[in-house]
Amino acid sequence: MFGLSGLFSSDMAIDLGTANTLVYVKGKGVILNEPSVVAYQVKDGQKKALAFGEDAKLMLGRTPGSIQAIRPMRDGVIADFDVAEEMIKHFIRKVHKRTTFSKPKIIVCVPHGATPVEKRAIRQSVLSAGARRAGLIAEPIAAAIGAGMPITDPTGSMVVDIGGGTTEVAVLSLADIVYAQSVRMGGDRMDDAIINYLRRQHNLLVGEATAERIKKTIGTARMPDKGRGAVMTIRGRDLLNGVPKETEISQAQVAEALAETVQQICEGVMTALEVTPPDLAADIVDRGVMLTGGGALLGDLDLELREKTGLAVSVADESLDCVAIGTGKALEYEAQLMHVIDYDS
Repeated sequence: MFGLSGLFSSDMAIDLGTANTLVYVKGKGVILNEPSVVAYQVKDGQKKALAFGEDAKLMLGRTPGSIQAIRPMRDGVIADFDVAEEMIKHFIRKVHKRTTFSKPKIIVCVPHGATPVEKRAIRQSVLSAGARRAGLIAEPIAAAIGAGMPITDPTGSMVVDIGGGTTEVAVLSLADIVYAQSVRMGGDRMDDAIINYLRRQHNLLVGEATAERIKKTIGTARMPDKGRGAVMTIRGRDLLNGVPKETEISQAQVAEALAETVQQICEGVMTALEVTPPDLAADIVDRGVMLTGGGALLGDLDLELREKTGLAVSVADESLDCVAIGTGKALEYEAQLMHVIDYDS
């Protein structure tokens, strides 16, 4: 019924994120979701990869001098070309258990604000990792498709995709971008804000993993109604006497730490609304704003945005996977969405 090519299609879509990399295989959906982290050893000036994804993330901040664990992606674009290429190769091999497979066609999503040089670096990495053809799709379009928004209609839709490195605010109509702004502000900046807050207010130094756990457990975009809100116990290093220390942090303190980051996301949305053509703005009043990406899961962020903008704000069902699902759908329905995929050929 499908023909052999349909059954054994190796074509895939990759959401190459700052925090996580997701791989969508044509006809199968999202089958890999791993942290965008690589651990490697430098020997005689050569980098030798030791671990990728989940295994490498466990090493972040805990490696001896001879080993480094890094994130090759920064702000949604490649920061370390060689390491990123190794990581993409590893994830492609992991998805295709067979050692021999036809070279796949791969579509990758990129931030709207990526420069031509950054786009070329992503395309080159994917081709070097074994792709037959590499296509790029703008992240806001992929997020909107993944969230099930009717972007092909002649009406305005607004999507706010909050990833690890960037927040993409976009107004879409007729399957294209009317206005988009890429703010280099996302989940990583939230983690940094928590680290800096604890250093200033508690003289406590914590690592990225602890900050991320605080954000996911009791992170909130607005002050709790009742006093301190939920609390959690954390451990770090006391900066005054250099010894390990345990302390408590409350939801109210996390809200204070994240206030500036949340404010910048709100400002990005307000700016987009101000420059949106009136007819499309009227559509957005009817339809509201859709939040996608891991950052959309921050507690009460939708309520805070609703208060600031006066619009209905909703969080996409599978907000973490939206961009990967949307990039995958662009691969599945390539004929209909060909104009939003850039193959540069």
